[in-house]
Amino acid sequence: MKHMKTLLAGVALATSGMIATATAQVVTVATGAQGSLAYNSGQAVAKVANDAGITARTQPLVGYLPLISNGEVDFGFSNGVEAAFAYTGTGNYDRASPNLKLVGTMFPLTTGLMAPCDLGLETIADVKAKAGELRIASEYTSSTIIPYYIGGGLANGGLTYEDFQNVPVSSFVAGINALGDGLVDIALVSLNAGAGQQAAVKLQDRGGLCYISLDNSEEGTKAFKDFLPAGNIVSLPQNPDVNGLQDYDVNIMQIPWIMLTNNDVDEDLVYRMTKAVAEGKKALTESFGAFAGASTEAMAPANEVPYHPGALRYFEEAGIKVGD
Repeated sequence: MKHMKTLLAGVALATSGMIATATAQVVTVATGAQGSLAYNSGQAVAKVANDAGITARTQPLVGYLPLISNGEVDFGFSNGVEAAFAYTGTGNYDRASPNLKLVGTMFPLTTGLMAPCDLGLETIADVKAKAGELRIASEYTSSTIIPYYIGGGLANGGLTYEDFQNVPVSSFVAGINALGDGLVDIALVSLNAGAGQQAAVKLQDRGGLCYISLDNSEEGTKAFKDFLPAGNIVSLPQNPDVNGLQDYDVNIMQIPWIMLTNNDVDEDLVYRMTKAVAEGKKALTESFGAFAGASTEAMAPANEVPYHPGALRYFEEAGIKVGD
């Protein structure tokens, strides 16, 4: 009899465990294609989420911001500029995704306009003086957010695409390759990008590639932020070991790389996810080096997309200012 009771108790425990496993919520984290920024970010975040007791699974998807807004996916990633466009249905989005909510910034993306050094385009004012002679990478048919980054840099100097000779390219990397091949004079290149380093090697006889320094005056910053509210201008010192910084100090743009969710995701779940990311920098960096640039204190900048109540609860608890 005693053996039978023990057996029944064991069966009950096993059954309850099976039920708990079967009914455990699986959280979906949208990522881009393998090797992309979103993919690497998603893999790292899913790992720390699972370590924190959140059952997270990644889904490689393209154009997924509307899916997050619709509740088909729980979490995903974007740059702060594109997230605002998706939320409002502006920029490169023709339909609003009003249910999008912010979790927080993962790390900053640092990027800028580059040109062959021998052109002498050290500042955006130098570009303005020669704009009509210059060829600029345009359209970016498979990376439609890139022209907006470039547009922000141009607006900083009182310029638009119409002031240049436009050369259509298909993608971010294609624009950099066109720069290295001498097909364009100006393109967008992220700091330390491998494609940018390869292009600079091709242009060794022209001094390599140099960043075009933006105007960080009050007027210049306003012109930039009027075009790209989620972006900032940051100053970087001359550094002979960094492509584009070898000759002089520069001011280039920085865009937050953010995590998104939707209004219907449970507040406690978003709180736990925000906490896992904010307090998991070491593990995140071990999974994806870009998280080395993460700052918990700078995790909640201003954006047109509102923050999820669960994220706000964590920020208040941790003393993180929202909207700075």
